[in-house]
Amino acid sequence: MRDKTQANSASAETGPGDGLVKAGGIVFIVGAIATLVTVAPLFLHTDPFPPISYAVCMLMGVGFIVAAAGVLRGVAAQRRQARATT
Repeated sequence: MRDKTQANSASAETGPGDGLVKAGGIVFIVGAIATLVTVAPLFLHTDPFPPISYAVCMLMGVGFIVAAAGVLRGVAAQRRQARATT
């Protein structure tokens, strides 16, 4: 009888970089929303937000870097695992 689980199937287990990817995604979304809110007064012809709001927009880049670090960490763990099995 064939085993119903596969090596590449999605499971509840998390890899070494999954937490970083999730956190990076959340930070990226916060930065993207901040960017939309900060740019809105330019189109609505209202007073612009204070400069600190433009600094919050930088979270988009920070989130991207954190998520990329998580992906690289996961790739490195998979390579170590593949190297150990051979």
